[in-house]
Amino acid sequence: MPRPIRATISADALAQNFLVAKAYASGAKLWAVLKANAYGHGVERAARALEGADGYAVLDFQEAARLRVAGIDKPVLMLEGFFKPRDLPLLAKYRLTPVIHNAEQVEMLRLADLSGEIDVYLKVNSGMNRLGFMVDNLRPAYNAARLHPQVRNVTLMTHFADADGPGGIKGQLDRFNELTRPFEPGQRSLANSAALIRFPEARGDWVRPGIMLYGCSPFADRSAESLGLKPAMTLSSEIIATQHLQPGERVGYGYSYQAAEEMTVGVVACGYADGYPRHAPSGTPVLVNGKRTRTVGRVSMDMIGVDISDIPEAHVGTPVTLWGEGLSADEVGAAAGTLSYELLCALAPRVPVEEAP
Repeated sequence: MPRPIRATISADALAQNFLVAKAYASGAKLWAVLKANAYGHGVERAARALEGADGYAVLDFQEAARLRVAGIDKPVLMLEGFFKPRDLPLLAKYRLTPVIHNAEQVEMLRLADLSGEIDVYLKVNSGMNRLGFMVDNLRPAYNAARLHPQVRNVTLMTHFADADGPGGIKGQLDRFNELTRPFEPGQRSLANSAALIRFPEARGDWVRPGIMLYGCSPFADRSAESLGLKPAMTLSSEIIATQHLQPGERVGYGYSYQAAEEMTVGVVACGYADGYPRHAPSGTPVLVNGKRTRTVGRVSMDMIGVDISDIPEAHVGTPVTLWGEGLSADEVGAAAGTLSYELLCALAPRVPVEEAP
């Protein structure tokens, strides 16, 4: 028998979450963000479930090629553009739209003789100071893109640093509008999941939702359920052993957890080699047979201890939900001092993935 851990992906949940994003988009076109193997859900699988999107946004050429090989013909946005001159022929071959964010890319594009026409996104640094052009080099980059004989359209974009936080987007949005005003008219792409939900003024012409499509909330203080989102990935396993502890006995590596009273520990087939966060402390929520309990002890490479003292029916073979249906990855991530983004993206290749019926 195979090891019992598995990740189950719900195409219905992905489709439902897309409808939520589309409602917030209010007429703007929508890039479904599929980077990091669609946040661990599988690029091809997610693209099929998100077929209502106007296009797909990925990070690297391998993901883009997978979409084309799968027969997906919609526009594909390369979020970091191209990296070397040898990448340029792939833009026309796979009909890709690169994001250009530095002067070196502009020069590579200028020298390229493409085999067909492409569209280009030009990224503006509006204050996040990660990628993008500022006031001193935006105009030369824009002119170079517009004058390239094989560039059809240039769309201006930016990315918000605090759309989910107290700072909001006003400062960055004002800066973006100021920098791009000389280039009116033209299309704009601004909003990620948080900005799409929270700031209607950031819709622009194209929105770029990511985490919300996978059923998690971009906000620390608003649950996915309250936003109408459903978890698209459920990571589940089973208890493979039980141990009955006396007061004072300890659990796991480093003896990091000590039983205060008699308790029963279930050993679950899941560990950090499966993508569960090693730094998750004792007390991280988990579901055993649908009932809420907590982890105990340090997360091992292949196993986690869970408290089943109050779940008398739990035994070897009892199902366990690490996150997903009934237990949001947002909550697990918060308990572990991280984000649902990291949990989903960190799903290990050794974990079997299946689609929900």
